[in-house]
Amino acid sequence: MRTANYTDLRNNLKGYIDSVIEDSDTVIINRGGGAGVVLMSLDEYNALKETEYIMSSPRMIQRIREAQKEMQAGKGKTVNIDDLWK
Repeated sequence: MRTANYTDLRNNLKGYIDSVIEDSDTVIINRGGGAGVVLMSLDEYNALKETEYIMSSPRMIQRIREAQKEMQAGKGKTVNIDDLWK
């Protein structure tokens, strides 16, 4: 995670954007008065929103925990990933 102030970000915007995209880096942009923003890649943002969605569903969390217990009890099975799309 990197930090930048508004002036530095403005002067080096391309470098910051390239870093965020290429390195999955996150940049915190500080502004006066304690206000700030976060610069992150669209992929990182989408992953965060997906996690937020999953975590907001008690039923989904319950199912994930049940599946984890099944796996720990040896009830899982190996699946070829290529077979998932057939």
